[in-house]
Amino acid sequence: MSYCLNPNCPKPHNTNDGKFCLTCGSKLLLKERYRAIKPIGQGGFGRTFLAVDEDKPSKPRCVIKQFYPRIQGNSPMQKAEELFTQEAMRLDELGKHPQIPELLAYFIQDNRQYLVQEFIDGQNLAQELSQKGAFSETEIYKFLQELLPLLLFCHNKKVIHRDIKPENIIRRRLPQILESGGTSSDIVLVDFGAAKFVTHTALTITGTTIGSPEFVAPEQSKGKAVFASDIYSLGATCIHLLTQRSPFDLYDINQDAWIWEKYLKNPVSEQLIRILNKMLENALSKRYQTVDEVLQDLNYLTAKTVKPTHTNSTQTNFPTQAKSQIDRELEEMKTMFLNNSKPKSNINTGSTTQKSQPISKSKIDEELEELRAKYKNNE
Repeated sequence: MSYCLNPNCPKPHNTNDGKFCLTCGSKLLLKERYRAIKPIGQGGFGRTFLAVDEDKPSKPRCVIKQFYPRIQGNSPMQKAEELFTQEAMRLDELGKHPQIPELLAYFIQDNRQYLVQEFIDGQNLAQELSQKGAFSETEIYKFLQELLPLLLFCHNKKVIHRDIKPENIIRRRLPQILESGGTSSDIVLVDFGAAKFVTHTALTITGTTIGSPEFVAPEQSKGKAVFASDIYSLGATCIHLLTQRSPFDLYDINQDAWIWEKYLKNPVSEQLIRILNKMLENALSKRYQTVDEVLQDLNYLTAKTVKPTHTNSTQTNFPTQAKSQIDRELEEMKTMFLNNSKPKSNINTGSTTQKSQPISKSKIDEELEELRAKYKNNE
């Protein structure tokens, strides 16, 4: 099975595994090794195909991206070509990271640009949302804990992704085994076609407006993307996953305020709401400036026991901090009692040697439990 990459071929499907298309005669192998199997997507700048690498015995799957812009005019065409080349450059600069598709090849064949990258087997989060419904708070925590370190890696490499959205985040079906023997996160960030390499000069120059409008930060929509622009897009992605609504529907332009909390499908704690709202601040000065800041707040939150939004009214909920303090003090008392009650040999009392009688450990436990119960009843 092969698929002809000639855009003008009337019958691109080939039932054979030959080297030439049975209909138009075009080459079916790129660089004599990459064979397209079927189309899997098409955007404004090109077409994407599932393929196999026939140069390896296992014939692993990969992805072929063909530069095939559906635009007219010299200036837009030049920009499209620049962005296609830019994706290859960004993937090459980021190197091998288990949460970023590896760049396998970049070349020109038959006067067309091609990019070959690692195939990520899984669903993107837009597909997952459609099938499984809105995310829970726990799922958003896990998602952020997996994606934020990756975003930090990109920013440390001076790369702004500029197109973070559910469609560009894939969850692997199977975990990837690392060289260390462990497994990587199942969250993968794809499509670096809009990514921008940042220099000090680049941050001060107005560039091209790019990205998906629903998820783009205000400054990025004006051509001035910064690292915090990715944080905004990630926040917009989270509220979309929590509500199943477009971020456009979650902002009240009359009140100039986010109203996404009204459309939640599942309960969310006030702590997470504060984090997401700070990620979504329109004013850069009020938004998280770095991924480290978001991680710091998120880690502080996950280290605490968050009170549930809905609780059983007949159940007494004790503050986590108070309970741990009580337990520590009772443990100290228990240790003290046990140490003081150990038999001491040769306690001299004049001419007679006596031995103290040890206190039963179970007896101490019973008394400590009584103390703990009394405290709870007084709360």
